[in-house]
Amino acid sequence: MSVYKMTRYTLATSIFNRLTGLILSVGLIVLIYWLMAVASGARAYEHAHEILSEGVFKLVYAGLLVAFCYHLVAGIRHLVWDTGRGLERAQSKRSAGIVVAVSIALILLFGYWLFLAGGRAS
Repeated sequence: MSVYKMTRYTLATSIFNRLTGLILSVGLIVLIYWLMAVASGARAYEHAHEILSEGVFKLVYAGLLVAFCYHLVAGIRHLVWDTGRGLERAQSKRSAGIVVAVSIALILLFGYWLFLAGGRAS
């Protein structure tokens, strides 16, 4: 921890990165349920499809999308930090803004694709 010069931007983005990692871990449970249903046959798959198609799960999927996009971009930032680059206060503040901006761009792009464009079944 002494290598990193922690600022409020660094702390906030790092804590949010850990939080999104936890959210993705919970999302893994949903994925495992779906995979087990697929492997268990048509009847189990139909039952899982009914449950996972409920409106509340669309919110879950949207939350997982947000968590994934942020965690991906912030993880890349952490990899850069592991090389010893970007640790100064100004660089850290700038990279925090970049993480948020790129995450929002990915969320909008993937959200459009998944929920509005080609991601829907006809």
